[in-house]
Amino acid sequence: MWPKIHSNRDPRDTLLKELGKEFGVYLKLGSQWGGRLLRSHPRKSFYAMVVLLVISVVLSFTLFRNPEKMATVTPKEVSPISDGFGRIIRTTGKIRETMALKTLVDSLSRMEHLSSRDSSRLISALDRLQALTPH
Repeated sequence: MWPKIHSNRDPRDTLLKELGKEFGVYLKLGSQWGGRLLRSHPRKSFYAMVVLLVISVVLSFTLFRNPEKMATVTPKEVSPISDGFGRIIRTTGKIRETMALKTLVDSLSRMEHLSSRDSSRLISALDRLQALTPH
């Protein structure tokens, strides 16, 4: 069986403090190296920062630009009342057509023998029902 582990840690110890204890030596060495580099070549460091900023601006406005997102943001005129009534009227029309097609399909499916005209009507009704049904 596993032995019980008792945690006697100091509640003031945080993850950041523990990471600092573990990797602080490397961070301090990197900081010292970077400081020496900046002190020995301040003008080159400044020019390098300016060049990197210019490259970043150029890339953000050319290569990393998403024109398809900008095209979808264009505002359109909204008329909620007419849009709502139009949607209701279209939905009502679809429901009526669906009910009529279902009635036609039921009546044709009750027949024992279908003529070629009846079978073509049945196929077109089923296709139209499939087109009206949301997926």
